[in-house]
Amino acid sequence: MKILITGGTTFVSKYTAEYFVRKGDDVTVINRGSRKQPDGVTLINCDRTQLGDTLKGTHFDAVLDITAYTEEHVQTLLSSGVTFDDYILVSSSAVYPETNPQPFSEEQICGKNSVWGDYGVNKLKAEKYLKEKFPSAYILRPPYFYGIYENLYREAFAFDCAMKDRSFYIPGDGEMKLQFFNVSDFCRFIEIILDKHPEDHIFNVGNKDVVTVKQWIELCYKAAGKNAEFVSVDKNIPQRNYFSFHDYEYVLDVSKQYKLMADTVSLEEGLKQEFEWYKNNPDSVYFRKPYIEYIEENIIT
Repeated sequence: MKILITGGTTFVSKYTAEYFVRKGDDVTVINRGSRKQPDGVTLINCDRTQLGDTLKGTHFDAVLDITAYTEEHVQTLLSSGVTFDDYILVSSSAVYPETNPQPFSEEQICGKNSVWGDYGVNKLKAEKYLKEKFPSAYILRPPYFYGIYENLYREAFAFDCAMKDRSFYIPGDGEMKLQFFNVSDFCRFIEIILDKHPEDHIFNVGNKDVVTVKQWIELCYKAAGKNAEFVSVDKNIPQRNYFSFHDYEYVLDVSKQYKLMADTVSLEEGLKQEFEWYKNNPDSVYFRKPYIEYIEENIIT
């Protein structure tokens, strides 16, 4: 297949580009060339909002739009003169208001989520514009991505604590639920969509099994060959100052995904794979936050 991928140099888009290159597909990426490109891709070096005539007259079997965060991002691409057979947009679970009943399903009304704010609103506007202009497009709404090439300080924070034999400072009782989706499963599901062209065009994606914060930390430590010891942090201390997730619990209904893809990588196995990659590539996680410093300066007594 001839595939166009937006992004291609960090986390999800980088993994996706390499995944389809390995499958033997002809992969073109759009990015600003600020980082090393995946092997085997063709680079269109530009800002996606300033495409000009770069794509005019080109055709792709599929566009995988992984880096669209606004309506303008989709609008610019669709008006570039490019043609394609399929279009898959990566949206977000942030399009569901936190007041909706859970688990969030694709049939629910979408709108502003007070936790995610404009991020979710802009994703929803991008969805709406795409559906109006190209009704046969597919839209994927993931929870938290994880896996090889993760560039946010989430799993890496827990891995660092484990490797330094630190106790983990956990929010409250650690029972807040988290839901994840491995980037390898994400790519597998894209393949299924492009092969089967299902009747549904909007999919929540993710693991059907959710975990508590405590369980997630235990699995991160286990991946590093360690056992986690916990210190409970009072709810009065802002969670985002010392922990890598918002104080927000939600669950997606992913039953439609599972009808098409009956299995996913277990969180335990996925975290093992991510840890092995992180050990050898610690500098790839560049959105680091000073959680450990905050804990040492403001929590430890």
